[in-house]
Amino acid sequence: MSTPNGFPQHPRVCLTRSVEGGAVQDLQAKKAGKAAKKETGGDGTPPKIGTPISETLKLLPEELKGNMKIKSITPRPPRKPRLERAASLDEKSWRKWRRFRTSQESLTDPNETSSSNGSLQEASPSPPSRGRASPCNPCGQQESSHSSPDALEASPGGKSRGGASDLGKRASEISSAFGGLLRGKGFAGGKPRLSQIMPARPLPPMELNVASHSLRTANRIDSDCLDYRHYSQHKFGRVSSSLSDSRLQGNGTLYDSCSTDSMKSTFSVLTPIRAKDVRSRSYLEGSLLASGALMGAEELSRYFPNRNMGIFVATWNMQGQKELPVNLDDFLLPTDPDFAQDMYVIGVQEGCPDRREWEIRLQETLGPHYVLLHSAAHGVLYMSVFIRRDLIWFCSEVEYATVTTRIVSQIKTKGALGISFTFFGTSFLFITSHFTSGDSKVNERKLDYNKTIQALTLPKNVPDTNPYRSSSSDVTTRFDEVFWFGDFNFRLNKDRETVDSILNQNPDTDVSKLLVYDQLTSEMSRGSIFKGFQEADIHFRPSYKFDIGKDSYDTTSKQRTPSYTDRVVFRSRYKDDIQAVKYSSCPVIKTSDHRPVFALFRVKVRPGRDNIPLAAGLFDRDLYLIGIRRRATRELLRRREQKDQRSSSICSIS
Repeated sequence: MSTPNGFPQHPRVCLTRSVEGGAVQDLQAKKAGKAAKKETGGDGTPPKIGTPISETLKLLPEELKGNMKIKSITPRPPRKPRLERAASLDEKSWRKWRRFRTSQESLTDPNETSSSNGSLQEASPSPPSRGRASPCNPCGQQESSHSSPDALEASPGGKSRGGASDLGKRASEISSAFGGLLRGKGFAGGKPRLSQIMPARPLPPMELNVASHSLRTANRIDSDCLDYRHYSQHKFGRVSSSLSDSRLQGNGTLYDSCSTDSMKSTFSVLTPIRAKDVRSRSYLEGSLLASGALMGAEELSRYFPNRNMGIFVATWNMQGQKELPVNLDDFLLPTDPDFAQDMYVIGVQEGCPDRREWEIRLQETLGPHYVLLHSAAHGVLYMSVFIRRDLIWFCSEVEYATVTTRIVSQIKTKGALGISFTFFGTSFLFITSHFTSGDSKVNERKLDYNKTIQALTLPKNVPDTNPYRSSSSDVTTRFDEVFWFGDFNFRLNKDRETVDSILNQNPDTDVSKLLVYDQLTSEMSRGSIFKGFQEADIHFRPSYKFDIGKDSYDTTSKQRTPSYTDRVVFRSRYKDDIQAVKYSSCPVIKTSDHRPVFALFRVKVRPGRDNIPLAAGLFDRDLYLIGIRRRATRELLRRREQKDQRSSSICSIS
């Protein structure tokens, strides 16, 4: 049988230089050259291409002949050259990186046999034609491809006849096969295998993040956020790589995905926002159920999963003292609850002359996590509203109004001050008041209350969340949650001796016997004042009247009866929206004849609409900076004092 060129058809073997068996293959190539000279008779005539394979195998060592299976290959005409577009720099770098990874996988995987593709591609002048499986192969496996002389002659100049991946695969198989033959390795199922490379010693453990130290420092991943990538993919469907990350992976700059994750914001705490949500999102208009609304349910559940926020409400009659307490931590940050509240509202009656200094002290105590949303004053009535810094975006415009109950006095010491705003979809009203004083002036105090609810003009521009349940004659009905606190001046209808005897009999603050004589409790039960309001249970001693700087009640000639003049009451449009957590006084602060009284509440918040006028994140920035500077200065002084105490020593002479 002969080919179309007239040469007899025989199986033939083409020796190829390999990286593994280079020296031995050179020796075999010299022997093959001598054998070729014998065939030509030494006259320089070209050898016969149809040399039988048995004669070619004589050149190989005897121990390799048994391991080699003879397979016949039918030559095929060369394929037409395929036109390819010019590769870009990124594609070339990607191919180099891919060849490097393929060679590493072939060396480490015992079931795969491939050599370094890059070296064989450079050594081969032209790619061989594609082979096909032999019909006589019992295992049905694909045989190693060999180069035909026709293909070599038809492709001068090293022009590529196949794809780069086919060339690397065929060259890898040829190199591995002859490398195994020359080393005496046997075939397993017609496929040579390289011995597995084992490290001399155990490899050190690899860190989760294999990026450089500078990248880890700039983009540190918290330990509690390591699983956020899988969580975000499951919930939000975020693609794990971006354009910049794919380029970094393509050119081989990053070897592991962990280092890529450390460079991008996959582990951000903020929820990913889809582009279509940004298109439809509006900060001015929206409905209650609109997706992505600023005041909507999604945003509310993100900050308050149980839709309950903590509010601190306090009242204190400062008696106009210029001296402020050294430390307000026990007042604003009691140790009983484990966490600070989301909002702090402090009302002051007969406030200190320097109102700004008082607000700075409040900011200094609460620290950088809180900002002053709004503050207002009516004579010596002060009110300050602090809120957590990250919640200020969900507040509407803040409005306030005042009412004067004593017109004759030039100094406005008696009256009311109200501040209102909407947080998400819940409207709040805070009122601090100072009613008429006197043991027997209960009716005057009730008149002060009625005048306040009728004359307090709120809200002004912010719409009512439920106008159908509002009344024009009562300001407290026009808001969802109302907190009223101050010096109401209601007394105990009992003489001083009886009250002292009850307080001395119950040193553990069991004051239930005193509350029987409380004027406010009696009037609220009758419905003549604070209609619809509630008050938490009282378990603290009367907050009035103390000797300044002491824990004893009035020892002057007037011998005023101790009373619960400072109170905090609340009401809600919806049942069980407000729950009192703590109701107590602060006996540590003794700069006034009144003790501060505070209450902690859990308030339910509802989603709202985006069509309300927003505060746009405004707060008193100057006050914030001054308070934080003072806080930092105080901390530095404290550390310096501790350092001086540790460095000092006392010498004793015995």
